[in-house]
Amino acid sequence: MENNNIIQLKNLTKTYYVGETQVHALRGISHTVKNGELLAVMGPSGSGKSTLMNIVGCLDKPTSGKYFLEGKEVSTYNKNHLAGIRNKKIGFVFQNFNLLARTTTLENTELPLLYSNIPGKKVKQMAMEALSLVGLRGRELHRTNQLSGGEQQRVAIARALVNNPSILLADEPTGNLDTKTGEEIIEIFKMLNREKNITIVVVTHDPEIASIAQNQIHIRDGVIVNGKTE
Repeated sequence: MENNNIIQLKNLTKTYYVGETQVHALRGISHTVKNGELLAVMGPSGSGKSTLMNIVGCLDKPTSGKYFLEGKEVSTYNKNHLAGIRNKKIGFVFQNFNLLARTTTLENTELPLLYSNIPGKKVKQMAMEALSLVGLRGRELHRTNQLSGGEQQRVAIARALVNNPSILLADEPTGNLDTKTGEEIIEIFKMLNREKNITIVVVTHDPEIASIAQNQIHIRDGVIVNGKTE
């Protein structure tokens, strides 16, 4: 991996069409994220940060520019290839948890492994290890409606970790949580970054959450307007 860079963005643009109107969501984003970095992406609604996260997460492709993940130019990949990258390299954590209703903590955590060739016993072992990392050992048979909001977000983090991804992408991960619970979730991200050396990119409106990151970028009108680097 070149210079230990896990993510390299080179002059990314993204243009949408709403009817006959062009919407320039990204206007030339260039940035590098090093392996093991914790990065906060900030910006107001409509700034382009969600569009950027979709591209970094291989959910979308740029209109122009290049995206290198672990040294490979994934911006040229087709949808099937991108899906494979998402499943193996990227873990997602969302504001609304996105857990399956009426299923257990363990079943939710195993979900990304269901279509793999990994034996069932190994799948369970991997899920249990991920749940242990987020402090939910002993809660694996509880159903989602029996969990608090903080516990549900821990399950979502465990699910994101179960494939041992290179990158964890978190979109407003504390947005639906009270302050104390949100702080506990942020401590989990800090631990994963510090002890497991997982590269984490967090989209947030909250300056307190952004302050835990080694680096920050601020996006407005589709461009990076400023940033902080240690």
